[in-house]
Amino acid sequence: MTDTLIPNGCESNGPVERGYFKKGCNPFAQTGRSKLQNERALLNQQIIKQMRMRAGAENLLKATSNNKVREQVVLELSYVNSDLQLLMEQLEGLNSSVEVYQNAQETSSIPLIPLGLKETKDVDFSVALKDFILEHYSEDGSNFQDEIDDLMDLRQACRTPSRNPSGVDLLANYFSQLSFLETRFFSPTRQIGIFFTWYDSFTGVPVCQQNISLEKASILFNMAALYSQIGTRADRQTQAGLEDAITAFQKSAGVLHYLKESFTHTPSYDMSPAMLSMLIRLMLAQAQECLFEHITLPGIRNEFFSLLRIAQEAAKVGETYNEVHQSMIQTPIKNNVPFFWTTMSELKTNHYNSLAHYFVSTALLDHQLTPSDDEDKQEKTLSQVYDAMPEGRSPLDILKDKEERRRIGKAHLQRSIMGHEEAIRTHSRCRHLQKLDILSDILQAGLKRSLTKFEQNDKEEEFTDYMLAPDIISKTEKKAEMEIPTATKGPLSVFSAKQRWSAPRTIRLRLQDRDLGFTLKGDAPVQIQSLDPLCPAAAEGLKEGDYLVAVGDTECKWMGVSDVMKLLKDVDEEGVNIRVVSMLDSSSQPMPTKSATYGGLPKTYSMICLAHDEDDKKSRKVAKKPSFLSWGLKNKQKSGSTLSLPNADYNGPWNRPCPTYPSSYNESALY
Repeated sequence: MTDTLIPNGCESNGPVERGYFKKGCNPFAQTGRSKLQNERALLNQQIIKQMRMRAGAENLLKATSNNKVREQVVLELSYVNSDLQLLMEQLEGLNSSVEVYQNAQETSSIPLIPLGLKETKDVDFSVALKDFILEHYSEDGSNFQDEIDDLMDLRQACRTPSRNPSGVDLLANYFSQLSFLETRFFSPTRQIGIFFTWYDSFTGVPVCQQNISLEKASILFNMAALYSQIGTRADRQTQAGLEDAITAFQKSAGVLHYLKESFTHTPSYDMSPAMLSMLIRLMLAQAQECLFEHITLPGIRNEFFSLLRIAQEAAKVGETYNEVHQSMIQTPIKNNVPFFWTTMSELKTNHYNSLAHYFVSTALLDHQLTPSDDEDKQEKTLSQVYDAMPEGRSPLDILKDKEERRRIGKAHLQRSIMGHEEAIRTHSRCRHLQKLDILSDILQAGLKRSLTKFEQNDKEEEFTDYMLAPDIISKTEKKAEMEIPTATKGPLSVFSAKQRWSAPRTIRLRLQDRDLGFTLKGDAPVQIQSLDPLCPAAAEGLKEGDYLVAVGDTECKWMGVSDVMKLLKDVDEEGVNIRVVSMLDSSSQPMPTKSATYGGLPKTYSMICLAHDEDDKKSRKVAKKPSFLSWGLKNKQKSGSTLSLPNADYNGPWNRPCPTYPSSYNESALY
């Protein structure tokens, strides 16, 4: 069992050992997030009840020819559909309740969207696994009752993971066990009678299958959801918190990408390729938003090049959210994604594009080209901001002409004002967005800043200029990228229910001229190759192609070549016992394609090449013999004033000093 979180004294029916919860699991945590998950579980039960009633009514409607019965069934069916619609709306409301997932100290940041965890039903592995062990492996399944209980406890703990790295590790541990479970017990030619039931995260519709791929895919989805919740929980008023959020969202996108590529026929719509593609874009957009906040957290220098750089960074965030919004409004995604999500992505598109236009206008209005400035550098930088220069003017002409700079700067301010006004209208359309007061304050502050800037540069004698400022080219110094955690990678399927192998054979290894007479290749498990037919090991029955499963009393089924050779370095004239197995029908089994490489060439090991290894002086830890169900778990074990972004505390000029690193939330130049 794993480490612990909660001490003795807690009454529990959950997965415990000696009165403790598994590390990464806390079923009694009464947080806002856990309450939402409890509500989601209750809604899922009500939804499945209504769906069963609807299915029964529809079947009766098809079967009966009595008009009075048909009229009554149609009436009851309308009530059921109405109740089902109300339940779906309540579930959508849960998916729109993002405020409880944000950091408790957040006072000036736009909220981010987390994924909710998928719910599941209990599963009993005991009877089915013990029957299979007896039938397929010819062993008494009762001998593995403790391991089966551990597996069931681990699954139960995964239903209430804590929102931190320990919770992710808990899910990753169970996912790894599922990979071993699949190879040992789930044969493609027969079903063993274990049913997995999971509920759609967006619709609450249940899916029940005997296919363990549903279980693995759902755990991956929850792993991605947990990463997203860790990202939304991070303190985005500090550099370290923003870095944590960026990493979490990138890992969430990576897990979703792995899920999309590895499980292509998932029956639940929340894990369909179209939905996963949208969710990947959403996670990367939020990571890009956090990258933008990371750049602007110390403050934005009111300097020509800095302003144009930040403008293009903001345009990049707006572009990524526009891609998210376009994917959300496609059929059938728009029928399943909460309206809150769609409006939030549209709102952020307008907000960040408006910020981009504001910073370009500030660069043009507040800074004039002087003899001491680098004219060529400014010309090149401005030319890279647009696809096409305004009204065909050259960048240098715009930079040298004060009135032209003011005219184009005002045009950008007009687009900034229109964008903020559109974002405010979008905010007012969604009742869930209206609950986020901080979001409304930020949008109003951004609009007020642009209006103030426009009034400062407007002349009463001027005629209205209807010039439309061109779009700003998005550009970023660091693009958000998917990061696939290594825990999602499964083991080689050698010891599985799909393969047949011989019983383990014991071979006595002895040195002969400081050599064992063979080399090793592969990784988890290693395999015998280049066997000298005249060596003592061959005489005792060792064969080329055998898999090495133990050295002495140490299991090495899932060790790499280097780890196994460390065990074999201590062999002396007396020798050591090893255990090997042979694949039956080995002629049809390919040699492992994975091997350690050095310089692009296959790397093999013998006792001679390790004779003078500097690691000889290092002590070697003997791994504890793993349980039957834990096979395969590897040990992992120019300075100027600064500008700020609009926040909820608009109280005067937007140009104000900003410390290099904020000493408090209210003193920093932040949202």
